[in-house]
Amino acid sequence: MQNSTKKYTDSLAVYEIKVQGRLDHNWSSWFEGMQINIEEHDGKIITTFYGHIPDQAALHGILSRIRDLGLNLILVRRMDATSSM
Repeated sequence: MQNSTKKYTDSLAVYEIKVQGRLDHNWSSWFEGMQINIEEHDGKIITTFYGHIPDQAALHGILSRIRDLGLNLILVRRMDATSSM
């Protein structure tokens, strides 16, 4: 049981976070240097953040910034450690 917990705490986690609305690439530094992609789905603008997040505290900080900007959160997904950016 201890080994399964260890694999999640030893390295940075890769996350994909989607919000409704547009944030351009200039926001990347405010969101821990995550990559930002903007797409349109069914007539709605979706911004996707993708990148390494060092720990849960940093993840909560990013989610707080999304809340503070009034963006609607669509998805938070932890990616496989082998996922490429």
